[in-house]
Amino acid sequence: MKSQLHEWKEALKNITLKKCAITLLGSFILAFGLYHVHSISGVTEGGVLGATLLLEHWTGISPALTGGIMNVLCYVLGWKLLGKEFIAYSALATVGFSGTYKICEQFPHLWPGLADMPLVAALMGALFVGVGAGLCVRIGGAPSGDDALAMSISHATGWKIQWVYLMSDLIVLVMSLSYIPVRRIGYSLFTVLLSGQLIGFVQNFNRTQETGADCVTEN
Repeated sequence: MKSQLHEWKEALKNITLKKCAITLLGSFILAFGLYHVHSISGVTEGGVLGATLLLEHWTGISPALTGGIMNVLCYVLGWKLLGKEFIAYSALATVGFSGTYKICEQFPHLWPGLADMPLVAALMGALFVGVGAGLCVRIGGAPSGDDALAMSISHATGWKIQWVYLMSDLIVLVMSLSYIPVRRIGYSLFTVLLSGQLIGFVQNFNRTQETGADCVTEN
């Protein structure tokens, strides 16, 4: 017990105000984009969110239940592979995202016309998700289970994180063809492809040495 407390204290010593600020900024950008773009665009997602919608269609089980279970499992995996700093920054990112989204809900959508412009919505959504999640991942935190899973796989395999995002998203989107029209899946493929590449770009920007989900201290 004492050793665990000591490990947590050592991990928390590496938490900096600058990194916390960047994590919160990324969470704000992500929540802002999901509320003002994704929530009205009708463009579906890959990853955990897309998987919960798929399970709801197949089994009738609410995403409120399946999403919670899958996110917890992804965070546990991240904790085991990426360490305690990952959990600390992820907790901050999650709180920042939830708080910002709740604030956004108090105001009307800025661009309601995006519901009739799926291509523009897909592009804008990818920009918000790519930059927002990318900032969090760069610091070493995950605002959602999708990010935790991608960071864990990237860390374990050495694959670039943008390709991990694409792989997991493609699996879910292909399976989603069982209930979503091909045209709509096309827009979804575009947005997840672009957002994944942006996350990788932001994570690695201005760095000379990057392998997997670095910037996270291991246990």
